[in-house]
Amino acid sequence: MNVISYTQLVIKENGKQIQKGMNFAIQKTYSVVLMSTQKNAPYNDHIFEDGVIEYEGHDVPANINPEKKLVDQSLLTPSGTLTENGKFFQAALDYKERLREPSQIQVYRKLRKGIWVDMGFYDLIDPSQDDQEYLDMLHNRQIPGEVQKEVYERDMGKCRICGSSDNLHFDHILPFSKGGSSKVASNIQLLCARHNLKKGAKFI
Repeated sequence: MNVISYTQLVIKENGKQIQKGMNFAIQKTYSVVLMSTQKNAPYNDHIFEDGVIEYEGHDVPANINPEKKLVDQSLLTPSGTLTENGKFFQAALDYKERLREPSQIQVYRKLRKGIWVDMGFYDLIDPSQDDQEYLDMLHNRQIPGEVQKEVYERDMGKCRICGSSDNLHFDHILPFSKGGSSKVASNIQLLCARHNLKKGAKFI
């Protein structure tokens, strides 16, 4: 997973200035989700230990209901077309009913203002059974958000070898392929791309 600036995010997404949390089919072959697990985040997103992200959809507009957290987000606009929530929810249902392959979702997680983690691609697999508020996305080898934040702050946003703050990656000290944990900050470090590639699966 790479640590990137918002400018790098925009470049990676072909110049699209992405601001909304949910962006269905914003690219030809995938959708984009912006998420945050910070304490002051506007949405209640979770990254679980098994690599599943539970993503909360958009709230209803405050001018429709000031108590926006007390109502389910609508799947349809007043004119009857699908909202962003509705598009993601319908795609998840279609996959569940074996009408399509799982939608590909590029996820970016906000680390702090202007700093994001490129989480890679997830499969959109399941809408919530109880309501319309949450979507599940599956990915493997996940480093939990709180571990990413702890490592970024501990390493002061710099490569632990050369001190570079450009093109950073979260790296397993004991490689994942050799049983290294993704769940503890003591096994994760920040490395620049050059030192991450140089390391490979070796210990440093």
